[in-house]
Amino acid sequence: MTDSELPYDAWLEEALRGVIRRALQHTAEHGLSGGHHFYLTFATGADGVELAPELGAKYPEEMTIVLQHQFWDLTVENDCIGVTLKFRGRPSRIVIPFDAISAFGDPSVNFGLQLKTLSAELSEDFSPDAGGDAAEGAEKPAAGEPGGQVIALDSFRKK
Repeated sequence: MTDSELPYDAWLEEALRGVIRRALQHTAEHGLSGGHHFYLTFATGADGVELAPELGAKYPEEMTIVLQHQFWDLTVENDCIGVTLKFRGRPSRIVIPFDAISAFGDPSVNFGLQLKTLSAELSEDFSPDAGGDAAEGAEKPAAGEPGGQVIALDSFRKK
């Protein structure tokens, strides 16, 4: 980028991460209502990510978590979120910087965002069934369920 170009892609990423922050902050304050639930995909090796060593070893690049039925102590800061989930019956605290998030979805309203992480290049496709781990008791969308709206920032970049 030259000095004369405006960094629209960076501004757009910042705005989209703000949408995620607001949705999670609302959930932290009011809980989930109706059928709302969230899929969050993030780079496990990104700076600032905190998770149990066994989860980092199992998912060395990327992980998808589901915030639906069984999550606790959701905290939202300006730069990160923290949440406790159960994996194999044991509670585990995860801290995820917003810059590490590559995808966010709320299948109940067919909404999704796909972002680039600032510290890792990840898959271009957001798919909750593509791997990762979910909180116990969380449901995944049924096969064939509508995919929803996905905004991919790469479609706006110069080739």
